[in-house]
Amino acid sequence: MIPLHDDNPTSIKPIVTIVFIVVCCLVYYWESTLGTHLQLAMYQLGVVPSILLGTQSLPAELDGIPAWMTMFTSMFMHGGLMHLLGNMLYLWIFGNNIEDCMGHVRFVLFYLLCGIAAVFAQVIPNPESTIPMVGASGAISGVLGAYLLLYPHARVLVMIPFGIMSRTIRVSALYVLAMWFGIQLVSSIGSDSSQGGVAFGAHIGGFIAGMVLIPYFRDKRFALHYPWGRR
Repeated sequence: MIPLHDDNPTSIKPIVTIVFIVVCCLVYYWESTLGTHLQLAMYQLGVVPSILLGTQSLPAELDGIPAWMTMFTSMFMHGGLMHLLGNMLYLWIFGNNIEDCMGHVRFVLFYLLCGIAAVFAQVIPNPESTIPMVGASGAISGVLGAYLLLYPHARVLVMIPFGIMSRTIRVSALYVLAMWFGIQLVSSIGSDSSQGGVAFGAHIGGFIAGMVLIPYFRDKRFALHYPWGRR
């Protein structure tokens, strides 16, 4: 199930969302020019759990910026074109409404905090890992968590592939995001993130962070819709 568009208008231009998308695309273009030096950039600018936690250090030839700064630089790097396109699609569809409900400045802070929470959700269970982690997935997961509590009944146009055929239908955001989170949760159970691959822990951590932070970042004009009844 691939989301294509949501029927949820905004009142402000999503400047920050657009800037994040443009920066991620420009960084990916830069990555594509690195050739054999790409792996070096991943170690220098991606989050390496054991380096971030200080249990190991990079060789001198790989050492770049301070380890704490990689929590931010890693959010704008991606491991492949499909990784980039998938993340930017979700950010474009859902990010504009979250920016709308809190304003540009608070949205920047919210996005970065969700990304940091996602990093630690991935790093803490794998403190000895030497595999770099990159991608905007964790921060975008926070956007999805916030959207779930703000607009669970918004209609989302999704494409459902059936082999070489596909069809589009409109379903509630609650269904789309609950299914997305369920897939991350189930996938995380059978994965070994210490060996690389998709950082499901970061997705889950970012999503939960978004749900926790949104009550403090939203403009009070925007009501929350908790599944357990609180507002």
